[in-house]
Amino acid sequence: MLHVVHHPGYVVETDRMGTFPHDKYALVMRVLGGSGETMKVHAPEVMPREWLEAVHEPAYVDEVINCSVPAAKQRRIGFAIDERISRRSQLSPGGTWLAAKLALQHGYAANSAGGSHHALADSGAGYCVFNDLALTANRLIAERNVSRILILDLDVHQGDGTAALTAGRSDIFTLSIHAEKNFPTRKARSSLDVGLPDATGDAGYLEALAGSLPMVLDHFVPELILLQAGVDAHTDDKLGRLSLTDEGLAHRDRFVATEAKRRGIPLASTLGGGYGADREAVALRHARTILALAATINARDTA
Repeated sequence: MLHVVHHPGYVVETDRMGTFPHDKYALVMRVLGGSGETMKVHAPEVMPREWLEAVHEPAYVDEVINCSVPAAKQRRIGFAIDERISRRSQLSPGGTWLAAKLALQHGYAANSAGGSHHALADSGAGYCVFNDLALTANRLIAERNVSRILILDLDVHQGDGTAALTAGRSDIFTLSIHAEKNFPTRKARSSLDVGLPDATGDAGYLEALAGSLPMVLDHFVPELILLQAGVDAHTDDKLGRLSLTDEGLAHRDRFVATEAKRRGIPLASTLGGGYGADREAVALRHARTILALAATINARDTA
């Protein structure tokens, strides 16, 4: 059974088709629905304001909820914050939190949105409004669902907001594997950063992943992995600078799920980045990641 968190409010129809694909959440769900996989869809609620303000500055939370985000911050985010975007920005962290709760119960669950790893305490950035990864990790630990969380960021861009919001915490480990010369220009400091050169392909990427993830899992011993499973490391991605193939992404996903399963660590994934004119192709990459993670976690051992 594939457990997916989704809400109709994730999908925002826009007149302009900019770089950020506001409709890709619906496209991903359509691909998953046609995959033949047995799937249960769970609807999230908005992340309560008290938990938003536990990570983000109350003044910024107020700006987003009341759709009064200053123009300079909206430019930094990359799109305007209207009532629909505001609601999605509150639903998405609720979805990541729910996916994490489901993962603790079932071993794996996916949020069909989320992965907003550039959002900072007082502002959004890079198409990210609220940082669902940091919000979810903080809430789960505060409510004593788990005591140690690994946020594994495999988006092509460094998870600078997540790193900044969780800096100094011994109960949250951030591992970011990204294109070193890509956005953001000024990187934050994750617990462990693995910056890759432009045009790194399957072999180099998988070597970096194998050289870092098992070590972190064995030394930090998390009780949950929150995965930012962006597919913008793909060679055809509009905003990526790496060169992974479809099989490279699949190998990445199977490796992460296998390492988690081997240690009995629940895994929750978020959508993360994926950009390009062919929106169906991008949605297919996201869906394949979710399906690969689920298939690996749910596969029966044949030893």
